[in-house]
Amino acid sequence: MKPIKTAVVGVGALGKHHLRWMSQLHNAELVGIFDTDRSRADALAKEYNTRTFQSLDQLAEKAEAVSIAVTTSAHYAVASELIRRGIHCLIEKPVTSTYEQARELIALGTQHGVKVAVGQIERFNPAVQALAPYAIRPSFIEAHRLAAFDPRGTDVAVVLDLMIHDIDLVLHFVKAKLIDIQASAVAIVSVAADIANARLTFANGTVANLTASRISLRPMRKFRIFQPSGYYSLDLAVKQADIYKLATDTTEAGMRVPLGKSGKDILYVKKSDTGKDMLGAEIESFLNAIINDSSVAVSLEEATEALRVALEVERIGKSSIELMMAHTG
Repeated sequence: MKPIKTAVVGVGALGKHHLRWMSQLHNAELVGIFDTDRSRADALAKEYNTRTFQSLDQLAEKAEAVSIAVTTSAHYAVASELIRRGIHCLIEKPVTSTYEQARELIALGTQHGVKVAVGQIERFNPAVQALAPYAIRPSFIEAHRLAAFDPRGTDVAVVLDLMIHDIDLVLHFVKAKLIDIQASAVAIVSVAADIANARLTFANGTVANLTASRISLRPMRKFRIFQPSGYYSLDLAVKQADIYKLATDTTEAGMRVPLGKSGKDILYVKKSDTGKDMLGAEIESFLNAIINDSSVAVSLEEATEALRVALEVERIGKSSIELMMAHTG
């Protein structure tokens, strides 16, 4: 089958990486880019030997699929116009600014029969994908996502900027209804929350405790899953998974540690970085879903639920900030 005719909308800090992969992947034929910063678009178009579109309407006449990497506040306007034109869309996270906008995109995607994927890139982290062969039934999840301050991300609070990655992973692994959300937050260097903590409780008893900060000196992206049959420790920054589980088969590979006189063994397996680029894998997966008419890796429905939870965490966290300020003011 012929490569998909692709374009990139928004070629800023993140969009440039989308552009690089769209120009390299075997199943993509880059036909152009669009950015409101015309000089930046022209410079990158020259570098990648492609064209600059003057409008989304012009882009839609040439492209079959696009990466949308504009600011979050513009996601809905760009995606809704292109979906109406029958263009398949990969939208960077968070999918939209509001839950209502995301729901509208779901309806539009269904109406116009296009593939719409969302860039929850940690789904493509080798550490996360290393868990695919295992039965993951979490009792408790703990996640820490800490980053240095970057003014580029301050158009959204830390929950939508960082924590949403871990919210998406929790919802991916926990197959039960979310029944309670508790949260607190602190605003330190921006008007929105810079540090946030959330506790999510599910109908099956699973609890997830998530912490995100964008003013930390030492970056950290740890995601830990605890369940009766094992413990899974994911270092998302180095893309490594440390797996500790009860050995159920004498032929299972891994280091065995006897559990006293129980006659049982703990099996330890280390899964290291496979070396595959996460964004490249994400874009390739999106294009393959179009070519094969298969499901996208992260659907609009999944991303919309992650957004709903993130917005509720943000709302509760904002209330905690206001309460704290009222008592200290």
